Amino acid sequence: MDRRKFIKNSSLASGLFFVPSFVKAFSNHISTETGYKRLVIIQLTGGNDGLNTIVPFRDDNYHRARPTIGLKKDDIIHLDKDLAMHGSLQSLKRLYDKGFVSIINNVGYPNPNRSHFRATDIWQTASRSNQFLQSGWIGRYLDQFGKQPYDAMELDQSLSLALKGENQNGMAVQNAYYFYKTTQDPYLKNVSKHYKEAHLNEHNLGYLYKTMIDAESSAKYLYETSKTVSSSIDYPNNSFANQLKTTAQFINSGLKTRVYYGSLNGFDTHVYQENTHKRLLKMYAEGIDAFVKDLQSKDTFKDTLILTFSEFGRRVQQNSGHGTDHGSANSLFVIGGNLKKPGVYNNLASLSDLDNNGDLKFEIDFRDIYATVLNKWLDVNHETVLLNKFNQLNFI
Repeated sequence: MDRRKFIKNSSLASGLFFVPSFVKAFSNHISTETGYKRLVIIQLTGGNDGLNTIVPFRDDNYHRARPTIGLKKDDIIHLDKDLAMHGSLQSLKRLYDKGFVSIINNVGYPNPNRSHFRATDIWQTASRSNQFLQSGWIGRYLDQFGKQPYDAMELDQSLSLALKGENQNGMAVQNAYYFYKTTQDPYLKNVSKHYKEAHLNEHNLGYLYKTMIDAESSAKYLYETSKTVSSSIDYPNNSFANQLKTTAQFINSGLKTRVYYGSLNGFDTHVYQENTHKRLLKMYAEGIDAFVKDLQSKDTFKDTLILTFSEFGRRVQQNSGHGTDHGSANSLFVIGGNLKKPGVYNNLASLSDLDNNGDLKFEIDFRDIYATVLNKWLDVNHETVLLNKFNQLNFI
């Protein structure tokens, strides 16, 4: 098996998500001259209904298309004369009022795919709709600029394609203590100590041994560094908030991680959307609010940018099940303390001029957003990561 397939398919490599020293030695180091900025990516998995998140409440087309699930005046929080937020986003609105939120509308790509799996792959790899890449955009960032195994981290038990590179992967960690305990397993420690020089020089076996050696040292660093801080902020009691609380602990402890990746599941609202969507948006907003307060308490919010996306939006017209079907263009949130254009970044697309499938027409390519974040926030050349040149936006 060649090295690329081995890195992607080895159960140990995909379970620990570390890259050994002999691979890292060939990587370029991330520059620290411009400060240590962090990117937190949140995926709303399942396809969040953007039109009931950022609501064109004055548009009669909206209410005609959604006679039962369209939000009424008591269900929304006004943003300006034309747009409003879902009422469950009250905690996010407080951040919005402080100038910490930019809402970018009509985000998508040409010839959109409405399959959850394929659309997620497109967003995570930054590919064209007819292009199939085997590496994620964060993974390629690690390939080009990675320095340590924990430069990108997913707060989950498994690693998304977004964090898998050609030569280097991010790592998946839900809890630093339990991850450290895993690496202290007597069997793993015994294996990692009993090797010969010939083992390290063997193509694939050497990779495994060096992976385990890196795993043990990195897990110890994560645990011993992150345990130095604790949070006094009250987080909601749910798994999404726990992801954010752990992320805040990592950031506030000074952990040298550049990119964090989390998710909130359940947005595939084909039937009886109203209550599910309300609950999920409330969970998202309250979790983000606690997370921002936690970062502010240790003065790390100024160096943190939060990007929230979903793999697609929903159809403008509600369906017969009082829900919505898979759509295309959607709204996206950028949250941070250094926004150049907080508030509503651009107007919502017309509801009277839809595409042939009854969806909003996209205006901004999602890769323009990635390119902006890479160039202006992470301070790297986006073309080496995204494999093409894209536009620069003005939200940071």
